[in-house]
Amino acid sequence: MAENKAKIQIYRTLVPSHGKSAVALGIFDGLHLGHQSVISLAVKGTAQGLVPTVLTFSENPKFCGGGQALLTEREKIRLLSGMGVQQLYLLDFNSIKDMTADEFVCNILRGTCRAEKACCGFNYTFGRGGKAGSADLKRLCAENGIAAEIAPAVLADGKPVSSTRIRMLVRAGRMEEAARLLGRPFGYETAVISGRHLGHRLGTPTLNQPVPPEFVQPRFGVYISFVESEGLRQCGVTNVGVKPTVGSDRVLAETWMPAYCGPDLYGRTVRVGLLKFLRPERKFPDLPSLQEEIIRNGREALRYFHLNISSY
Repeated sequence: MAENKAKIQIYRTLVPSHGKSAVALGIFDGLHLGHQSVISLAVKGTAQGLVPTVLTFSENPKFCGGGQALLTEREKIRLLSGMGVQQLYLLDFNSIKDMTADEFVCNILRGTCRAEKACCGFNYTFGRGGKAGSADLKRLCAENGIAAEIAPAVLADGKPVSSTRIRMLVRAGRMEEAARLLGRPFGYETAVISGRHLGHRLGTPTLNQPVPPEFVQPRFGVYISFVESEGLRQCGVTNVGVKPTVGSDRVLAETWMPAYCGPDLYGRTVRVGLLKFLRPERKFPDLPSLQEEIIRNGREALRYFHLNISSY
């Protein structure tokens, strides 16, 4: 069954491609700079009349539990569409995990995807047990009349960009470095829920968003952020954590927009990007002290936002 979202066609089963394709292969769990380099090779296939396609999985097969995701499926689809991808196979890993490498290339790439070009990263593995690598892909593609391109590692500070490296940066609150490797700020694209309305009483009304349980958990604390809704970006101050001054039974991202004067955003899905760590989360002796600190953080956030937002 296909889904239509923007200009991208989405398949969750092995539906035949609607045209000859150039396919990017990988987990693409972060869509970071390394992943983008692989996908760009497939997108270049449009010059040969090929449909730029990504074949990946609905969940990362390397992780059984939560706490690892770097973006939501909704955001992944939006980003891939923006890169020029026209077809996306979001497969259940169990549906193909027992295929041999040869079966994968013959049945999936040549058969289902009608691939004339296959692209992967230097460390790509596939086939039963993940025993085949990028060199095997190139050989098997040649045997099946498919061109293959292997993207080399994308380096930052002399080390390969990887999702594991980005997760470590996010957990440490090093958001500027994480953004450099992702090619965009790390953040959340989730619905705004109703809270206790304490922010309204303090004069700093906030957007409350539960941190998705499947997401990597940022360092608890206060961040300079942006809020994106309906194509507009506003400066934000986001507290990620459990609100020690007033208490919370779950991890929340709570964002105040110091310059915002629009309507309530309750129930809307908005993206909050974490730009820079300001301070650790801490308990204040009383609400006036908390209010004073929030306003001070807001002034600092506005200065940073206006100086740096063009970089994002």
